[in-house]
Amino acid sequence: MADDLWSPIRTERRAKAAPLAVRVRPRTLDDMAGQQHCLAQGSLLRRLIEQDALQSMIVAGPPGTGKTTLAEVIAARTGAYTDRAHGATTGVKELREKIDSAARRLGESARRTLLFVDEIHRLARNQQDALLEGVEAGSVVLFGATTENPTWAVAPALLSRSVVFKFQPLGEDDVARVIRRAIAHEDGVGIAGLTIDDDACAHFARACDGDVRRALSALETAASAVRGNASPRIDLALARAALDGKVPVFDRDGDEHYDLASALIKSMRGSDPDAAVYWLARMLVSGEDPRFICRRLAIFASEDIGNADPRALQTAMACWQAVERVGMPESQLILSQCVTFLAVAPKSNAAACAIWEAMDDAREARTVPVPFTIVDQTKRRAIRTADDGTPLPSGAGRYEYPHDRADGIGTQDYLGVAKQYYRPTDRGLEKAIRDHLEQVRATRQRAKEATS
Repeated sequence: MADDLWSPIRTERRAKAAPLAVRVRPRTLDDMAGQQHCLAQGSLLRRLIEQDALQSMIVAGPPGTGKTTLAEVIAARTGAYTDRAHGATTGVKELREKIDSAARRLGESARRTLLFVDEIHRLARNQQDALLEGVEAGSVVLFGATTENPTWAVAPALLSRSVVFKFQPLGEDDVARVIRRAIAHEDGVGIAGLTIDDDACAHFARACDGDVRRALSALETAASAVRGNASPRIDLALARAALDGKVPVFDRDGDEHYDLASALIKSMRGSDPDAAVYWLARMLVSGEDPRFICRRLAIFASEDIGNADPRALQTAMACWQAVERVGMPESQLILSQCVTFLAVAPKSNAAACAIWEAMDDAREARTVPVPFTIVDQTKRRAIRTADDGTPLPSGAGRYEYPHDRADGIGTQDYLGVAKQYYRPTDRGLEKAIRDHLEQVRATRQRAKEATS
């Protein structure tokens, strides 16, 4: 819309209607909270910004950690023209138009273009390829923001031409300073005399998990609840009501999904039931599908416990079945019982290692033929001569039935090559299995020596 007499009024009204996090957004590097590992004096990123010597970059980090704020700060102080795109809404045609405009601008005025692409991980591969053309030609300086791991969310060719900076969740002290700044800011909550109790501010800072946007959104909600009071004040109860009612951000296809699952598995593997049940709770509160958790528990029971306690797999499968039948929220009790049992169970990955090693041999090593003594009975009757054509001696290739022996141990060669895949540990039931297997292998070795 063209500028007219009412344009300033419209702009002012839109600014006032913006969320608190936008209204109090820092305008300079010194105003930004946290991320000192990237923005401290003398750091690479700060030097590039201050010297207006920007290179294409990917800034990755959780929501509310300052990625967009950094882009706005750069846009405000750089001599480059600033353009914007969004991974979810900008198509290939629009990207190419932006790149073409940037190329013309560079040729006509020697002015570079800073192209800020929010949620760059949502660009399809052909869209990223279109963006790559502009980056390679130097007509645009890319600033890509993403909440995902850039090593797999961004095309390798684009990633190799960019500097990657990783933002971290803000510390509690940083968030607390942002909250108090928003209360005093001229464009902040806008409530004269508003105060916030120290424990309420600390709760916002702690429970937002380093997401400043989430903390400011909760602050705005709490402030709205006391607007008009003679002595407006945010106490701990109000802070909890404003923040705790918000659903945590959780992307089932993103990093956090896999990070929480990994934390659960590693805690159980490390025999720490307290850590394991906390990560289980985090997954459930975040809205994780309980069936996904059950599947991971069943795999864990075989991979990390195995024969050290065969009840682990039984427990995991019973948990899976019960969760399917009972549903949430009661299934949290069933999942907790299973997770704590698996965490304290004796651990062994001997069975898992056995199949991994055998699979490698089956795929890559020389094929081992089935020993004649254990091939199908019909095939044994059909084969009556040795490889050189001479008749086989009476009883040659006869399969021996282990149950006919007093100890029930088979003494024949069942593999044809000298190989051990299963190596039981001395933990849990597997200790008894190991002792028994040593006897079995010794018996088989004596039988082999007796016939040689």
